[in-house]
Amino acid sequence: MASNPQSTNPDLVDWEGPDDPMNPMNWPLRKKVAITITVALLTILTPLGSSIVAPAAFQIMEEFQQPQDDELSAFVVSVYLLGYAFGPMILAPLSELYGRNIVYHVCNVLYLLMTIACALAPNLPGFMVCRLLAGAAGSAPLSIGAGSLADIIPSKNRGLAMGAWVLGPVLGPVIAPIAGGYLVESRGWRWTFWVLAMLAGAFSILALICLRETHPYTLLRRKTKALRRQTGNRNLRSALEAGQPASSLFMFSILRPTKMLFFSPIVSLFALYIAVIYGYLYLLFTTFPSVFLDVYHFSSGNVGLTYLGIGVGSIVGMVFQSLTSDAVFQWLKDRHGFPKPEYRLPPLFLSCWMIPISLFWYGWTANRDVLWISPIFATSLMGFGMVNAFTAVSTYLVDAYTEYAASAIAATTVLRSIIGAVLPLAGGPMYKTLGLGWGNSVLAFIALAMCLLPFLLYRFGERIRKKTFVTL
Repeated sequence: MASNPQSTNPDLVDWEGPDDPMNPMNWPLRKKVAITITVALLTILTPLGSSIVAPAAFQIMEEFQQPQDDELSAFVVSVYLLGYAFGPMILAPLSELYGRNIVYHVCNVLYLLMTIACALAPNLPGFMVCRLLAGAAGSAPLSIGAGSLADIIPSKNRGLAMGAWVLGPVLGPVIAPIAGGYLVESRGWRWTFWVLAMLAGAFSILALICLRETHPYTLLRRKTKALRRQTGNRNLRSALEAGQPASSLFMFSILRPTKMLFFSPIVSLFALYIAVIYGYLYLLFTTFPSVFLDVYHFSSGNVGLTYLGIGVGSIVGMVFQSLTSDAVFQWLKDRHGFPKPEYRLPPLFLSCWMIPISLFWYGWTANRDVLWISPIFATSLMGFGMVNAFTAVSTYLVDAYTEYAASAIAATTVLRSIIGAVLPLAGGPMYKTLGLGWGNSVLAFIALAMCLLPFLLYRFGERIRKKTFVTL
């Protein structure tokens, strides 16, 4: 029999009222915290793999007897991000069709296997292919993590959890080169992947223990199947079911992130904003070794420590976002009498300026050979601005597209990963032509122009969303 007492259709299966314990929104706090922490750890793990080889790029080229080419060395690092670009287009729709858990667990195993394959790679093409596939599998927590949090955490409390989740794409690539620098110096580049594989195995076991299926559609589908077996009523169907065959739903779901990226101006604009910032992050990652080796004469091990500036700034940014996001959202909601996604953007009004300031400061201090602490401190502003941008935009998109949060985040992940993979390839030629000062200034002017975006979308975002509704 149908379980929704408010429904006039006896064959419609829904939650048992607003307090149904099966509804992920009503789960105990300890269960939600365990899931949130596990998703956050997975989201830190896979970005570790993106930059852990940054200090080892030249060593890898030497072992595989390749010419020391700056662009190819940068691609050794950024090819991983191409996997990030293609993975979400499949994984996010699969999670909305078959559930989050199966996607997490399968991708965790694939990521572990591809990481081991990188450690054992006999040549550069094999290494590149394994890096690409590891990136695709590792994109799972970045693609569907926001959807998992949206499934279990109400909008008014979502800022803190999203801050922890967003820290992964920024803090993970910062931590990795620090460890990678010393591992490469003492044990060689292959050990960076063995350490990564150990972490992947441990986190995969943690995920098996702590993660639970959170997707409401999947949970109601399972409940419907169970009731069909118990009652023999084959007419029962989920209240959230679209009434289409699985094959049609799958194809429709596969296209959803692409449609949102190209036909939803809100998603398109914020995807471009995050993509540019993310590209800057990886451009800095791939140029730090040459800057601090050549200009400041650091050892290869100590070069990894230069990434700490971004790391410290990221942690401070997460604290700032955690203290302001939910508080500002609630204050604006109380003031205007209703909630809307645009109330997530005000913390970005301050932090967006930190990125162009960071680029100007870093570029000209490194160009003038100012004391090494100055450019490192400058990059802390980049970390602060990036975490706030990622958190504000991700939380905004989750609030605006809750039902399809995974697809909205996947759309931004695709574009940012492509630019993150390609932009570092242009870094070497740009800096050779313009120098560190003017090269970073060009990037800063672009970031400065994009600071207008959060202000414009706070003012006009709701109107744009209503006028450009995309059939999802």
